[in-house]
Amino acid sequence: MNKKHIFGLGIMMAALATSACNQENKTETPQELSVKDTLDLNINPNQDDLEMVVDRFADIQVLRYKINDFDNLSVDQKKLVYFLAQAGLSGRDIIYDQNNEHNLEIRAALDNILANYQGDRKHADWLNLELYAKRFYFANGVHHHYGMQKMMPGFDQAYFNELTQAVGTELSPEALELMFSDKVGMKRKNKNPEVDMIVASANNFYGEGVTQEMVEAFYAKKSEEQDSTPVELGLNSKLVLENGELVEKVYAANGMYAEAIQQIIYWLEQATTVAENEDQKAALEKLIEYYQTGDLETWDEYNILWAKSTAGDIDYINGFIEVYGDALGKRASFESIVQITDFDASERMKVVANNVQWFEDNSPIMNDHKKKNVKGVSYKVVQVASEAGDASPSTPIGVNLPNNNWIREQHGSKSVSLGNLIAAYNESKGSGLLEEFANDAKEIELAKAHAKLAGKMHTALHEVVGHASGQINKGVGQPAETLKNYASTLEEARADLVGLYYIMDPKLMELGLVESLEVGVAEYDGYIRNGLMTQLMRLELGDDIEEEHMQNRQLVAAWAMEKGAADKVIERVVKDGKTYFNINDYDKLRELFGELLKEIQRIKSEGDYEAGKNLVETYGVKVNQELHKEVLERVKVLDLPPYQGFVNPVLSPVKDAEGNIVNIKVEYNQNFLEQMLYYSEKYSFLK
Repeated sequence: MNKKHIFGLGIMMAALATSACNQENKTETPQELSVKDTLDLNINPNQDDLEMVVDRFADIQVLRYKINDFDNLSVDQKKLVYFLAQAGLSGRDIIYDQNNEHNLEIRAALDNILANYQGDRKHADWLNLELYAKRFYFANGVHHHYGMQKMMPGFDQAYFNELTQAVGTELSPEALELMFSDKVGMKRKNKNPEVDMIVASANNFYGEGVTQEMVEAFYAKKSEEQDSTPVELGLNSKLVLENGELVEKVYAANGMYAEAIQQIIYWLEQATTVAENEDQKAALEKLIEYYQTGDLETWDEYNILWAKSTAGDIDYINGFIEVYGDALGKRASFESIVQITDFDASERMKVVANNVQWFEDNSPIMNDHKKKNVKGVSYKVVQVASEAGDASPSTPIGVNLPNNNWIREQHGSKSVSLGNLIAAYNESKGSGLLEEFANDAKEIELAKAHAKLAGKMHTALHEVVGHASGQINKGVGQPAETLKNYASTLEEARADLVGLYYIMDPKLMELGLVESLEVGVAEYDGYIRNGLMTQLMRLELGDDIEEEHMQNRQLVAAWAMEKGAADKVIERVVKDGKTYFNINDYDKLRELFGELLKEIQRIKSEGDYEAGKNLVETYGVKVNQELHKEVLERVKVLDLPPYQGFVNPVLSPVKDAEGNIVNIKVEYNQNFLEQMLYYSEKYSFLK
């Protein structure tokens, strides 16, 4: 099998810029610059005049984000950002392989075709090929980034074979079958409890022949051997059968993904040379040790150091962290985010973290489930400088880590809100969706006045207070073991409910975070509207909800509507054949949110799998098909993309005559396909 990577990339960039995006005057892929080439250079050219929308295709809109105040950093700080960004991008191949074992082979073929095909680039089949490639890159593989269903090409296999032959690329029969067959690998993650979720999922977290029963038995035995400070079992490995026995193939410098991980280590080592302080350096060194060994106890040691490293202007997320890609919630996907503190915004919001114990003490959850001493919660608004892996191109807007419960309880956590990404989202949005689905003019008025602040406050309360709150009863296992495939949905619902409960609390006015409880009213309106209606625009008609955040939002909204039905707390209204949801009693709705929060915290604290399953399956999964059809028809007229993501700025080192880095140049000059091909050219380490 011959899998060729890109060659002749620079020759084809002009054609790509024309066919892939409407933007003009694209420059060549940036190379390292010498000092003499950058005299009088504006490091952030025209960033105030950037075109925010880079591309639009299928159900996706790709945006740019700006790194504000990058020039205010010292040279060493800029170098630290650059080294951490390189470490993240060096792991880009990993997420493709984790999503499916044939993704890298397919990506190499698409890279080669897009860069080198000399034939007709205006033919309908070519345009469909280009569309498929964009969707593939955005999803980090053949399955939709959010819905997890396989994306079928809009061209046939014969045409694809012509293209691969023309550029000298050969694909395996298994890779071609994955691309074109409607009977193989249809779901990257299948959470249907009626099937074997491991066998039915097409990701690459488990080997051939491994079943759900095997996995659960394997980790049940291991969990019995754990103490009061358990590691996150299975987090950084692939579970395979070897000679009839289950074996973990650990992600490490001398294990699985070694070539990419060695590159990550190299750049992390460079980062230690310009660390801002000793705590930051110690955390980086421990992360390197973890990558070298793959040892999960070392991972916990690193997370403790990282959680305590709160000084400095630069921070990062790097590792195998979130388990949303695994139906059983054990194996984590690679991700990286490099961030610069937004000091003004962080200072305004620091008050949330400073009062986290008050929020815990006044929570409606049972006293036995409250933390008596919430440890070390830090909160910052940050400017993202680079993203990779599971965080890119589709990205979170807020993060709270570490995920291990005992580390949170004993050592604290760090929460960040990705401020410049939120700003880019807000700049790109119109008011069409609001005006179509809001019940009345007052709801629209409140949303326009308060929705941005309401969203920021809910995110802060969700991340800082929500994920840091509550405790598991002594002797009860980790949620991944007790709540299994429902753990992530219930955790997101729990954190959302904390935010919803407190965003209507007068305490926020006392703390100076909001001027009026109308902020909470606007958030309640938007949450119910989204949970019951507008998020359905992301689903194909007839589909169930499988993504955890969507399940969580519908669960919360649908449960509250049902429990408040007798008092008409939330009322379904039909006007001119269109459905709306109107909140009649905001105070009563807050009480309902508190009741549900209490129950979900009990489920987590006690490890009550059956109760958790009942909540999610009853309220979070099934969709009202009549309402779904209506939503899709109303959204179609608005022509709004359900999903958005980002291209990264390009960071390039500026060197002096001796080869020393003296500055980092930031450019915002790549369209989506240019960036994807540039990354494939520069960061392909796994074959």
